[in-house]
Amino acid sequence: MDTIALVAGALLPWGVGLAALCVVRDPGRPVAAPGEIAWLAGAGYLAGAFILTLWMRALSLAGVRFGIATIALPLAIAGAALAWIAWRRHGRALVDAARAALRALVAPPDVNGATRLAWWLLLALLALRFVLLGLDVARQPLYPWDAWMQWATKARVWYELGRIVPFVGSETWFAGDGAAYFDAAPGYPPTVPLLQVWSCLALGRWDDALMNWPWWQIAAALALAVYGGLRSLRVSALGALVGTFFVASLPLANVHVALAGYADLPLATYYTAGALALLRWHDGRDLRDAGLALLLAIACTQIKNPGIFWALTLVPGVAVALAPRHAVRFAAVGFGGALLALVVLAQTSTTIFNYRLHLEFDPVWAALGESLFLLGNWHLLWYAALAIAVLARRELVAPALLPLTFVIAGGALFLFFALAFTNARAWVTDQSTVNRATLHLAPLLVVFVMLGFRAFAERWAATHPNRNAGAAITPPPVV
Repeated sequence: MDTIALVAGALLPWGVGLAALCVVRDPGRPVAAPGEIAWLAGAGYLAGAFILTLWMRALSLAGVRFGIATIALPLAIAGAALAWIAWRRHGRALVDAARAALRALVAPPDVNGATRLAWWLLLALLALRFVLLGLDVARQPLYPWDAWMQWATKARVWYELGRIVPFVGSETWFAGDGAAYFDAAPGYPPTVPLLQVWSCLALGRWDDALMNWPWWQIAAALALAVYGGLRSLRVSALGALVGTFFVASLPLANVHVALAGYADLPLATYYTAGALALLRWHDGRDLRDAGLALLLAIACTQIKNPGIFWALTLVPGVAVALAPRHAVRFAAVGFGGALLALVVLAQTSTTIFNYRLHLEFDPVWAALGESLFLLGNWHLLWYAALAIAVLARRELVAPALLPLTFVIAGGALFLFFALAFTNARAWVTDQSTVNRATLHLAPLLVVFVMLGFRAFAERWAATHPNRNAGAAITPPPVV
């Protein structure tokens, strides 16, 4: 029964989100387009999970107690209605596209010979990884530190009370003689704890292991969204699968699934999917992709407080997508704004989200370099990013990839600012916060590497044509 309840609870947000995306998608875009099914499945869960938490927040504001009837029944009805509308709009195209996607999963049309063995090997490794991660999530009780002190505290209280109640800081808690709820981060958004609450409601009991199942779903949704996003941006099937494997095998990301309970992996997933939706909009100018990008960016702000700044790093990408000819001006304005901010910080000492901002440039270069280039958290990701930045330097400033370049630059500058000019630099040496903050950017950095390499390879093939192949297709002269 636990398995049935858990599966049903997991499928509810997935079904609602998938149906919603199928309803609003452009009917002129083929459902069988490369990567479309994977993108709908990955982004669909992310949208549905966020919609689920918004509905729970609305119920709490209305004074309605959490329960299966109050949460699941309205969403199930809405999902069924959306699915019916999607079926009316797209007919059997959805079923046919799903079947074609399953066939392509086994034997993709553009993968032949020895590369097909590589395809099957990567699929087998991905399947094994997710099976093992699922076993970890199912059997590993809630792990200590932030997951224990900042997120699950809220989930336990809200599950028992059946509604959202505020948490307060230590001073208010002491002043009220304990007449309030207190944890280490009372000001954090409620999205992550609400996902844990829903898992326990679906199970019918509090379970500090199975309540973390959304982390496995988020990891699976990230893999699907990356594959679908790369394919929709014209990366080959094998290249998209390689990029997906790189994302799904990031060691620290896997740790955040196996030892679930932190908000960093959800933030990284929504941020990456939001950037991919932005790139899809830039490529096809479909306002539905722009709307999805906006929804995912808003979700970033409701997962963790730094998500506000990560969502803002998407703004430069939007700006250059709308006006690529003014990219140099945008860069100059951004650089000037950063300098002005540093001048202001030199005269002030402001605290935002427990980070003290002041012009005290003292980055811990050795520990930062060790984290990015020597430890096993990222494999060779940062080496690959630097190599692509050099090899594909022309393509990265071309209109097709310019929005992504600006987003990556904004994210990297935000990381550098936080680790060099705030009290967060004190946490670099213990290799804790620096790695969790870097995780927010890492999956999108893999997308950057794959798209940059694709563009570089296309230029190389165009400027270095295979003369033997050309000779083979050249007709013989007529005698």
